[in-house]
Amino acid sequence: MRIAYVFFGAFLAIAQSAYAEVAALPVLAPQKQQAQAAQLSAQLLTRYSYRPIPLDDALSARIMDRFVKSLDPDHMLFLQADIDKFMSDRSEIDDAIDRKDLKIPFAIFAAYEQRIVDRMNYARSLLKQDFDFGVQENYSVLRDKEPWPQTEAESNELWRKRVKSDWLLLKLAGKTDAAIRETLDKRYANAIERAYQYKSDDVFQSFMEAYATSIDPHTDYFGATASADFNISMKLSLVGIGAVLQERDDYTTIRELVPGGPAQLSGKLSIGDRITGVGQGKDGAIKEVVGTRLDEVVQLIRGKKGSVVRLDILPADAGADATHRVVSLVRDKISLEKQAARKTVLSVNVGEATRKIGVITLPTFYEDFEARHKGDKDYKSASRDVARLLDELKQEKVDGVLVDVRNNGGGSLDEAIDLTGLFIGNGPVVQQRSSDGKVAVRSAEFAAPVWTGPMGVLINRGSASASEIFAAAIQDYGRGVIVGEPSFGKGTVQTVVDLDQMVHNSKPEFGELKVTIAQFFRINGGTTQLRGVTPDISLPGLSDPKSFGETSYDNALPWAQIKPVNYAPADMISKWLPTLQSRHDARVGSDPDFQSFVKDIADLKAQREKGVVSLNEAERRKEAAARENRRKSRAQLSDGEDPGADDGLESNERSLSADIAIENARKKAKDLLLNEASAILADVADLQEGVLRAATKQSGDTVGK
Repeated sequence: MRIAYVFFGAFLAIAQSAYAEVAALPVLAPQKQQAQAAQLSAQLLTRYSYRPIPLDDALSARIMDRFVKSLDPDHMLFLQADIDKFMSDRSEIDDAIDRKDLKIPFAIFAAYEQRIVDRMNYARSLLKQDFDFGVQENYSVLRDKEPWPQTEAESNELWRKRVKSDWLLLKLAGKTDAAIRETLDKRYANAIERAYQYKSDDVFQSFMEAYATSIDPHTDYFGATASADFNISMKLSLVGIGAVLQERDDYTTIRELVPGGPAQLSGKLSIGDRITGVGQGKDGAIKEVVGTRLDEVVQLIRGKKGSVVRLDILPADAGADATHRVVSLVRDKISLEKQAARKTVLSVNVGEATRKIGVITLPTFYEDFEARHKGDKDYKSASRDVARLLDELKQEKVDGVLVDVRNNGGGSLDEAIDLTGLFIGNGPVVQQRSSDGKVAVRSAEFAAPVWTGPMGVLINRGSASASEIFAAAIQDYGRGVIVGEPSFGKGTVQTVVDLDQMVHNSKPEFGELKVTIAQFFRINGGTTQLRGVTPDISLPGLSDPKSFGETSYDNALPWAQIKPVNYAPADMISKWLPTLQSRHDARVGSDPDFQSFVKDIADLKAQREKGVVSLNEAERRKEAAARENRRKSRAQLSDGEDPGADDGLESNERSLSADIAIENARKKAKDLLLNEASAILADVADLQEGVLRAATKQSGDTVGK
């Protein structure tokens, strides 16, 4: 579990605050198998990773730093005295792991929980007063480089500004003071409640992530739950009831019904229904789950295919004392189609002509490894799904195909190679160098490409790993135009090691370790490591390279270069780039929608560099009015749905229907970057057709002579 809630942090030796809850926090202690898993991980990481690092005092210090940072990334809760106490054990973690002793991280986490309770209760106490929004003062939103507060008074002042900032955001959205008090009190109380729900596995997962990522940014540890979720994401399937669940006000609430799943087919469940109990089998006792962590409820609902699960349901919008009903469902295999490749066709005007551009959106490079190894001919995979979509697009007679891998963080290396083969046929795709320095060339092995027409790849900062392999190969071959932002810059290869299998343990206890085993290089000899893939035509983006991407990691591998391989690139794209760039510049320069978007990005960048927000209401209203005017102007020009202004609420603080409406509006909003990338590809199709016409004319003239 990654601790992402920005409020959290703690120290064991602090005295109980006057604001602390009366109920004692649960005492979390390390388990025997966790200490064994930590030791096994250390043995593997020090011997077999691509860049082996000994578990010594130096690594111990880095692990401590990362663990503390994961708990309090914005320096909001620890005092400097807390940090000083933590750091007295900074060089002891290596010895502790060696002797299977995890008391240090568990003691820190126990203090972390206490700080959550202490600071959240202090924040709640501040809601009893009024704030003066006429004074000129700022709140720092970028505190990761700031010192920790020296005193409790300094921490209190920091939290006064934090609560005032939260209040002002809701006030700007039109909420009354009474509604703001209720919303924020509930928000802070929920944070306290989560502190009481932490378990030993959460502590160990957080600590092991700190250890693993201290080796390199992409080495990681998966406990049982994280491992199951990773396998589901790769297979795009699970066995369950086919419902997307969300925690809302202590209830596990149905947010979505998966089409064709047992829940939807039963006709007995609706969006907004609340699950108050779960029973196993036709007559097993129903266990109450109100107030239970969402991940624990999910584990109760999942199970073997064909088995029965019974749900105690409180209907949507019914009062707490309303009549419940029990629904019996038979678990089945659920396909997670939202993460599968999908297509759409856009019409783009180029001069007097209209081009049809097929867009294939690929959220991840998935592959059902287990089904493939068992010889299942219909196993799920990204490249197989894309091949099918390409055949459909050919039937629809599209002029070009754009592969959208924005925010695709990677997945199966084999799938990246096969996807490239769909467009190049046969040939080298990527080079892979192992820790011993040996280089292997991985090639696509298709008799012929599935799509031979114009193609392009749309990338952004979130396109990483397998996405970069694919985009880089398409660029090196000159096979298509690469459009978007520079990509993430992850040029390493990982494998997942089952720790239980490693020691022949029949019972799953130790989890899995994702280990970096190699670095990949482009066929031109360069690597995407750190630098990513540079697009042929750049589009603006919202990401901050300083905080997102390989360059944001302090222990990332350096950029490197090896010998290129023999391959036969085309040269048409490079010849057309000046024309494509000039057409793009002219198009976006005269598009007020696009220029408004560019202004939004510039404002966001300026705000990031500023690092603070004003707590003066008049100043913030002026800023908000300017943004709102641009938003309304863009909505009037757009044919998409307006997602609306920021209401200051977190997703679980809105009604479910309002939250879903906002999500749907965002999905329907005009995608300026996708539209422009499609227009660029339409230009490629136009230029290629011109070349073909010229070649045909020249051939005809030659024959005539």
